[in-house]
Amino acid sequence: MSKEEENMIEINTGTQELLCHIENRVAVITLNKPHKKNALGDVLTPALRETLLKVDRDDRVGCVMITGTGDAFCAGGDISEMGGNSGPDTRTSTEKVAELLLKQETLTLRLHQLSKITVAALPGVAAGAGLSIALACDLRIASDNAFVTTAFRNIGLSGDYGASWFLPRLIGLAKARDLFFTARRVPAQECAQLGLFNEVFPQELFREKALAYVEDLANGPTAALGRMKRNLNAGLHQTLEDSLLLEAENLIASTEGDEIKEAVSAFMQKRSPRFHGD
Repeated sequence: MSKEEENMIEINTGTQELLCHIENRVAVITLNKPHKKNALGDVLTPALRETLLKVDRDDRVGCVMITGTGDAFCAGGDISEMGGNSGPDTRTSTEKVAELLLKQETLTLRLHQLSKITVAALPGVAAGAGLSIALACDLRIASDNAFVTTAFRNIGLSGDYGASWFLPRLIGLAKARDLFFTARRVPAQECAQLGLFNEVFPQELFREKALAYVEDLANGPTAALGRMKRNLNAGLHQTLEDSLLLEAENLIASTEGDEIKEAVSAFMQKRSPRFHGD
């Protein structure tokens, strides 16, 4: 067993379709259905919802990375599981809307509001609701062979899990319309130019580079980074006056914590800060 493996802490997700471990303060959540391009389904998706809650409450976690096994991030919903229930569906439209709303709120809304910084690490395609999950993360990094597609038009659906909210805010309304209406494949380099991907790494080095990228975030000032996230998220829909108030509240809270003490001490000693010990 390697030193890295010895330092891994396995997290029970209840299924092999979703794997999770903590490594150097990074909670690595892996969608693990490579034979279906890690498509979401009746087992994987509920496990993901619960695992997000677990790692958000875990003090050993400084950052959350969501990735996929094999050459895909997530191909969206598993079409083979759609409409597969036996017998007629007697639910009303109102009941169906309420059920889908709850599913969305407990996945991409939960991910967007998680107190920890979240990173989607794309080894390959992110499509449909899989793209929505990537968009709900704070940052996105990708292999140079990755691509995204909204995909919804290809199966006659209008879209869900927040893609229509996240995408225009990241790339603008005109570009978002293009991606939705055409469902075209957008390669990694174009995604980077659009601002969808924060970093693109060579395919052969992707896993190593992705983990190093996220480890740097995970070992930073976790409380301060969480407050930054809240400031930025709130700034999307509130007034400048409200943002100034929230910034003031969060900055004062930061000055009363241990992270600033370590940062000042490190500055005086001319060394890098160690926010979480040696």
